Amino acid sequence: MKLLLLGTAGYYPSEGRHTHCMMLPELGVLLDAGTGMFRVRRHLVTPTLDVFLTHAHLDHIVGLTYLFGVLHERNVEAVRVHADAAKLSAIREHLFHPTLFPAMPPITWVPLSGPVNVGRGATVRNFVVDHPGGAVAYRIDHAGGSLAYVTDTSARVDAPYVRHIRGVDVLIHECYFPDGSEDAAAFTGHSCLTPVLEVAAEAGAGQLILVHINPLSEQDPPLDLARARTLFPRTRIGFDGMEIEF
Repeated sequence: MKLLLLGTAGYYPSEGRHTHCMMLPELGVLLDAGTGMFRVRRHLVTPTLDVFLTHAHLDHIVGLTYLFGVLHERNVEAVRVHADAAKLSAIREHLFHPTLFPAMPPITWVPLSGPVNVGRGATVRNFVVDHPGGAVAYRIDHAGGSLAYVTDTSARVDAPYVRHIRGVDVLIHECYFPDGSEDAAAFTGHSCLTPVLEVAAEAGAGQLILVHINPLSEQDPPLDLARARTLFPRTRIGFDGMEIEF
Protein backbone atom coordinates (compact mmCIF):
# COMPACT_ATOMS: atom_id res chain seq x y z
CA MET A 1 0.00 0.00 0.00
CA LYS A 2 1.30 3.46 -0.91
CA LEU A 3 0.97 6.69 1.10
CA LEU A 4 1.64 9.99 -0.68
CA LEU A 5 2.59 13.03 1.39
CA LEU A 6 0.95 15.91 -0.49
CA GLY A 7 1.34 18.49 2.28
CA THR A 8 3.63 18.32 5.31
CA ALA A 9 3.65 21.81 6.84
CA GLY A 10 1.77 23.05 9.86
CA TYR A 11 -0.07 26.36 10.24
CA TYR A 12 0.48 27.80 6.75
CA PRO A 13 2.26 26.81 3.52
CA SER A 14 5.86 27.73 2.84
CA GLU A 15 7.82 27.86 -0.41
CA GLY A 16 8.52 24.14 -0.20
CA ARG A 17 5.63 22.69 1.82
CA HIS A 18 1.86 22.88 1.74
CA THR A 19 -0.27 22.17 4.79
CA HIS A 20 -1.36 18.70 5.72
CA CYS A 21 -2.85 16.33 3.18
CA MET A 22 -1.90 12.65 2.92
CA MET A 23 -3.31 10.31 0.27
CA LEU A 24 -3.67 6.56 -0.18
CA PRO A 25 -4.53 6.47 -3.89
CA GLU A 26 -5.35 2.75 -4.02
CA LEU A 27 -8.06 3.26 -1.40
CA GLY A 28 -9.23 6.73 -2.44
CA VAL A 29 -8.50 7.89 1.12
CA LEU A 30 -7.23 11.28 2.27
CA LEU A 31 -5.97 12.12 5.73
CA ASP A 32 -6.72 15.82 6.26
CA ALA A 33 -7.41 18.44 3.61
CA GLY A 34 -4.92 21.26 3.93
CA THR A 35 -3.52 23.36 1.11
CA GLY A 36 -1.80 20.26 -0.32
CA MET A 37 -5.29 19.12 -1.38
CA PHE A 38 -4.89 20.67 -4.84
CA ARG A 39 -2.40 17.88 -5.65
CA VAL A 40 -5.04 15.16 -5.16
CA ARG A 41 -6.47 15.58 -8.66
CA ARG A 42 -3.49 14.06 -10.45
CA HIS A 43 -3.58 10.92 -8.24
CA LEU A 44 -7.30 10.04 -8.37
CA VAL A 45 -7.79 6.44 -9.51
CA THR A 46 -10.88 5.38 -7.54
CA PRO A 47 -14.60 6.14 -8.06
CA THR A 48 -14.95 7.39 -4.48
CA LEU A 49 -12.99 9.70 -2.20
CA ASP A 50 -13.04 9.38 1.60
CA VAL A 51 -11.54 12.30 3.51
CA PHE A 52 -10.74 11.66 7.18
CA LEU A 53 -10.21 14.91 9.10
CA THR A 54 -8.30 15.03 12.36
CA HIS A 55 -9.87 18.32 13.44
CA ALA A 56 -11.26 21.54 12.03
CA HIS A 57 -8.39 24.01 12.23
CA LEU A 58 -8.03 25.84 8.93
CA ASP A 59 -4.66 24.41 7.94
CA HIS A 60 -6.28 20.95 7.89
CA ILE A 61 -9.62 21.73 6.19
CA VAL A 62 -9.21 24.63 3.74
CA GLY A 63 -8.56 22.17 0.90
CA LEU A 64 -12.21 21.08 1.03
CA THR A 65 -12.95 24.33 -0.79
CA TYR A 66 -10.73 23.08 -3.65
CA LEU A 67 -12.99 20.11 -4.40
CA PHE A 68 -14.62 21.55 -7.51
CA GLY A 69 -11.18 21.81 -9.09
CA VAL A 70 -9.96 18.49 -7.72
CA LEU A 71 -12.97 16.67 -9.18
CA HIS A 72 -12.99 18.49 -12.53
CA GLU A 73 -13.07 15.95 -15.37
CA ARG A 74 -12.40 13.13 -12.91
CA ASN A 75 -14.81 10.21 -12.69
CA VAL A 76 -15.52 10.39 -8.95
CA GLU A 77 -19.00 9.25 -7.97
CA ALA A 78 -18.97 10.16 -4.27
CA VAL A 79 -16.99 12.23 -1.78
CA ARG A 80 -17.39 11.41 1.90
CA VAL A 81 -15.91 13.59 4.63
CA HIS A 82 -15.44 11.82 7.97
CA ALA A 83 -14.90 13.75 11.20
CA ASP A 84 -16.29 14.36 14.66
CA ALA A 85 -19.93 15.42 14.32
CA ALA A 86 -19.37 18.82 15.93
CA LYS A 87 -16.45 19.52 13.60
CA LEU A 88 -18.54 18.64 10.55
CA SER A 89 -21.25 21.00 11.70
CA ALA A 90 -18.74 23.82 12.17
CA ILE A 91 -17.23 23.24 8.71
CA ARG A 92 -20.63 23.27 7.00
CA GLU A 93 -21.78 26.35 8.87
CA HIS A 94 -18.60 28.43 8.71
CA LEU A 95 -16.15 27.30 6.01
CA PHE A 96 -19.00 26.95 3.53
CA HIS A 97 -21.03 29.91 4.70
CA PRO A 98 -22.23 31.73 1.56
CA THR A 99 -20.39 34.90 2.58
CA LEU A 100 -17.11 32.94 2.54
CA PHE A 101 -17.62 30.40 -0.26
CA PRO A 102 -20.21 30.51 -3.06
CA ALA A 103 -21.36 26.88 -3.31
CA MET A 104 -21.34 23.63 -1.39
CA PRO A 105 -19.22 20.91 -3.04
CA PRO A 106 -20.82 17.46 -3.52
CA ILE A 107 -19.94 16.14 -0.08
CA THR A 108 -21.60 13.49 2.07
CA TRP A 109 -20.84 14.27 5.70
CA VAL A 110 -20.13 11.20 7.85
CA PRO A 111 -19.79 11.57 11.64
CA LEU A 112 -17.10 9.36 13.11
CA SER A 113 -18.19 6.37 15.13
CA GLY A 114 -16.51 2.97 14.90
CA PRO A 115 -14.05 1.47 12.41
CA VAL A 116 -14.57 2.27 8.73
CA ASN A 117 -13.89 -0.33 6.03
CA VAL A 118 -12.44 1.45 3.02
CA GLY A 119 -11.93 -1.48 0.65
CA ARG A 120 -9.11 -3.87 -0.19
CA GLY A 121 -9.35 -5.28 3.32
CA ALA A 122 -8.28 -1.97 4.89
CA THR A 123 -9.85 -0.55 8.04
CA VAL A 124 -9.58 2.99 9.41
CA ARG A 125 -9.88 3.44 13.17
CA ASN A 126 -9.94 6.75 15.04
CA PHE A 127 -8.92 7.67 18.57
CA VAL A 128 -8.85 10.88 20.56
CA VAL A 129 -5.72 12.98 21.00
CA ASP A 130 -5.22 16.07 23.13
CA HIS A 131 -5.32 19.34 21.16
CA PRO A 132 -7.07 22.72 21.66
CA GLY A 133 -10.57 22.40 20.24
CA GLY A 134 -10.37 18.61 20.20
CA ALA A 135 -8.83 16.25 17.65
CA VAL A 136 -8.54 12.63 16.64
CA ALA A 137 -5.80 10.53 15.07
CA TYR A 138 -6.11 7.50 12.80
CA ARG A 139 -4.76 4.00 12.40
CA ILE A 140 -5.10 2.12 9.10
CA ASP A 141 -4.59 -1.63 8.97
CA HIS A 142 -4.63 -3.81 5.87
CA ALA A 143 -3.48 -7.34 5.12
CA GLY A 144 0.06 -6.22 4.34
CA GLY A 145 0.78 -3.59 6.97
CA SER A 146 -0.29 -0.77 9.25
CA LEU A 147 -0.02 3.00 9.47
CA ALA A 148 -0.78 5.53 12.20
CA TYR A 149 -1.36 9.22 11.51
CA VAL A 150 -1.02 11.41 14.60
CA THR A 151 -1.01 15.15 14.15
CA ASP A 152 -1.75 18.17 16.25
CA THR A 153 -1.06 16.89 19.71
CA SER A 154 1.61 17.09 22.41
CA ALA A 155 3.56 13.83 22.39
CA ARG A 156 4.00 11.99 25.71
CA VAL A 157 4.89 8.36 26.30
CA ASP A 158 2.06 8.14 28.83
CA ALA A 159 -0.54 9.69 26.52
CA PRO A 160 -3.61 7.47 26.08
CA TYR A 161 -3.23 7.41 22.30
CA VAL A 162 0.04 5.47 22.46
CA ARG A 163 -1.80 2.18 23.05
CA HIS A 164 -3.64 2.64 19.76
CA ILE A 165 -0.48 2.89 17.68
CA ARG A 166 1.49 -0.03 19.12
CA GLY A 167 3.29 -2.12 16.56
CA VAL A 168 2.48 -0.01 13.50
CA ASP A 169 4.79 -0.39 10.54
CA VAL A 170 4.78 3.36 9.87
CA LEU A 171 4.08 6.17 12.34
CA ILE A 172 3.39 9.57 10.79
CA HIS A 173 3.68 11.99 13.71
CA GLU A 174 3.67 15.73 13.99
CA CYS A 175 6.82 17.50 15.20
CA TYR A 176 6.34 21.26 14.91
CA PHE A 177 9.00 22.29 17.41
CA PRO A 178 12.63 21.41 18.08
CA ASP A 179 13.69 20.54 21.61
CA GLY A 180 13.86 23.61 23.82
CA SER A 181 10.43 24.91 22.80
CA GLU A 182 8.44 22.95 25.36
CA ASP A 183 6.46 25.95 26.62
CA ALA A 184 5.36 26.89 23.10
CA ALA A 185 4.48 23.27 22.37
CA ALA A 186 2.33 23.00 25.48
CA PHE A 187 0.61 26.32 24.76
CA THR A 188 -0.27 25.45 21.16
CA GLY A 189 -0.91 21.73 21.57
CA HIS A 190 2.02 20.56 19.46
CA SER A 191 5.15 18.44 19.93
CA CYS A 192 8.88 18.83 20.43
CA LEU A 193 11.31 16.35 18.90
CA THR A 194 12.43 14.15 21.81
CA PRO A 195 8.92 13.29 23.09
CA VAL A 196 7.92 12.19 19.58
CA LEU A 197 10.95 9.90 19.37
CA GLU A 198 10.11 8.48 22.79
CA VAL A 199 6.53 7.79 21.67
CA ALA A 200 7.76 5.98 18.56
CA ALA A 201 10.06 3.82 20.66
CA GLU A 202 7.40 3.11 23.29
CA ALA A 203 4.92 2.13 20.56
CA GLY A 204 7.42 -0.15 18.84
CA ALA A 205 6.84 1.55 15.48
CA GLY A 206 8.68 0.18 12.47
CA GLN A 207 9.62 3.64 11.24
CA LEU A 208 8.82 7.25 12.10
CA ILE A 209 8.06 10.05 9.63
CA LEU A 210 8.07 13.56 11.13
CA VAL A 211 5.49 15.96 9.69
CA HIS A 212 3.57 19.17 10.49
CA ILE A 213 6.86 21.01 10.09
CA ASN A 214 7.14 24.63 11.26
CA PRO A 215 7.05 26.83 8.11
CA LEU A 216 9.25 29.41 9.88
CA SER A 217 12.14 26.97 10.18
CA GLU A 218 15.17 28.09 8.18
CA GLN A 219 17.30 25.06 9.09
CA ASP A 220 18.08 22.32 6.61
CA PRO A 221 16.96 19.81 7.72
CA PRO A 222 14.27 21.63 9.74
CA LEU A 223 14.78 19.29 12.73
CA ASP A 224 17.89 17.71 14.24
CA LEU A 225 17.76 14.45 12.30
CA ALA A 226 21.18 13.28 13.51
CA ARG A 227 20.08 13.55 17.13
CA ALA A 228 16.72 11.98 16.29
CA ARG A 229 18.41 8.90 14.89
CA THR A 230 20.44 8.39 18.05
CA LEU A 231 17.14 7.95 19.92
CA PHE A 232 15.05 6.31 17.20
CA PRO A 233 17.24 5.20 14.26
CA ARG A 234 14.39 4.66 11.79
CA THR A 235 13.42 8.34 11.66
CA ARG A 236 12.87 10.42 8.54
CA ILE A 237 11.55 13.92 7.99
CA GLY A 238 8.54 13.99 5.70
CA PHE A 239 8.50 16.25 2.66
CA ASP A 240 5.92 17.09 0.00
CA GLY A 241 6.00 14.42 -2.68
CA MET A 242 7.38 11.66 -0.42
CA GLU A 243 6.00 8.17 -1.12
CA ILE A 244 5.88 5.55 1.64
CA GLU A 245 5.08 1.86 1.22
CA PHE A 246 3.52 0.03 4.15
